[in-house]
Amino acid sequence: MLRDVSSTIRERKCITVLNSKGGCGKSMLATNLAAFYAKSGYNTALVDFDPQGTSIHWLKLRGEEKKAIHGIDASQIPTNVTRSFYMRMPPTIERVVIDTPAAVKGAELQEFIQQADNIILPVLPSKGDIHAVAHFIETLLLDIKIKTYNAKVCVVANRVRRNTKILKTLENFLTHIKFPFVSSFRETQNYIHAAQEGLGVCEMRPPSRFAKDLAQWQTLLDWLEEGSAIEINNILSSSYSASKS
Repeated sequence: MLRDVSSTIRERKCITVLNSKGGCGKSMLATNLAAFYAKSGYNTALVDFDPQGTSIHWLKLRGEEKKAIHGIDASQIPTNVTRSFYMRMPPTIERVVIDTPAAVKGAELQEFIQQADNIILPVLPSKGDIHAVAHFIETLLLDIKIKTYNAKVCVVANRVRRNTKILKTLENFLTHIKFPFVSSFRETQNYIHAAQEGLGVCEMRPPSRFAKDLAQWQTLLDWLEEGSAIEINNILSSSYSASKS
C-alpha cells in the first residue's frame, strides 16, 4: 500500500518550476509533481502563472475520482478582486507547485525566487537549450544573487533520448558551477497520454507500463523531500492493487 501521510502535520513548502526559456517541459514537471504529492497524501495546490494555461487545462481534465488538487490560474487575475484575495488557498495546503511563464525576468523573477523553498530548472538536452539555461543560471547567480536566498535549486533534463552525448556536456557544466543535476526524464509518449487525461504518470495504469518513468522520479522526489516522504515502489504497488480491483 502507498504510505498514508495524511495524518502527519507538515509545514507548507513551495516548489517552483522555473526557466526563462519556453518549451522545456515546465508544465509536465509541475503537473506530475502535483500528482505525485496528491497521490501520496499531501494537500496539494497547483498555481499556473503561464498565460498558455497548460497546467490549469490539465486540472480541468482531471476526474473527480482522483486525488484533489487545488488549482489557481494566476495568469488571469480578475480586475474586481485584489491579487492577495484571488491567490488565497486553504490553510491545510502542504505542497504548492508553481508553473512559471517563459521569459520571466526582473522583479517578477525575483518574486518567484523569494517565495520558493525549492526551485527546479528543466532543460532539454540540446546545444541551444544548454546555452540558454547557462545564461539563465548566470542571471540567477550574478543579477538575482540566488545563493543569498534560502531556496534549494537543481537542474533536471527533459525528453532525454537514449545515449544522448550532449547530456554529458550539461553535467560537466553544472559540476563546474556547483549546481546539482538531480535527474533526467526520458522522451516518451507516456507523459502525453497522461496529460490528455489530467493525470500524472504515477496515476496511469497498468503501472508496469510506466515503471521506467516512475523510477526516474525517485531522485528528484528524494531531493525535494530529503528522502523521507515518497517512495516509488509504494506508488507502484498501490497502483497495481488498484488496477487489479
